[in-house]
Amino acid sequence: MSIYINPSIQAFEEAVNSDIFVDKTEMILDINCVIGTKQKYVSVSRPRRFGKTMAADMFCAYYGKNKKAKSLFKERKIAKSSPGEWDKHLGKYNVIRLLMTDFIKSDRDVTESVGTISHRLLDELSEMYPDVSYDEKDLFYSLEKFYQKSKKQFVIVIDEWDAVSRIRKDDVEGQKIYLDFLRNLLKDRIYLALAYMTGILPIKKYGEHSALNMFDEYSMISPMVLARYTGFTVEEVDELCEKYNMDNIIALGINYDGSLKSTDKNYKKHSCVIRKF
Repeated sequence: MSIYINPSIQAFEEAVNSDIFVDKTEMILDINCVIGTKQKYVSVSRPRRFGKTMAADMFCAYYGKNKKAKSLFKERKIAKSSPGEWDKHLGKYNVIRLLMTDFIKSDRDVTESVGTISHRLLDELSEMYPDVSYDEKDLFYSLEKFYQKSKKQFVIVIDEWDAVSRIRKDDVEGQKIYLDFLRNLLKDRIYLALAYMTGILPIKKYGEHSALNMFDEYSMISPMVLARYTGFTVEEVDELCEKYNMDNIIALGINYDGSLKSTDKNYKKHSCVIRKF
């Protein structure tokens, strides 16, 4: 177990073991449908505090190699809703987990930042597969070599992928270098089973083309099949209110921001985000 390759599942374990945990593990079943297909590029853009990082932790725990993962998921909704398929992709991949705010800094050149990413990934992979010869100056070629040795594709999970646009918003050249790095890391790579990115901003474009035009974007205004995993649904909040002896969902909605009305007969048909944004 390393820092970036197949990281610890402790973060997701802590979430599951917390007093308040809303089970979103069925989201894995939707993501499983695109693994190994041309739709394996998923980008989720949401405001802060809408569960982006928790989902990223969940995917790392599920897809990566960790002996405790099966016991962690077998009691969750994913196993109950799909008893014959829930563990089909469990632990089948080498997961790379990158939190981009760890690398992109206001006082650090972007070229240096992406160089640090390459160095740290190759350092960990060389420890995992010490008999593989690789090119320390070429991350993409080296990932191919490690894949050929291990026969395990990579699931790459990138949290806060848009850090460069927020932290170095005036660095146009740096943004281009960063986007080209992501494109070269992800696009049309045989070693890649899934790329899952989270951020606040939509996919960044420069010039007439997007470096990351292979991604399907799931946003707050167009969450598509991931809608029920965005914030909490009405049913999930109802369950929490009942469990903790709180006001019912309609009263809670009116007291919070007036978004729910007792006369709204269709409110239970829709996903309901209780956070105001």
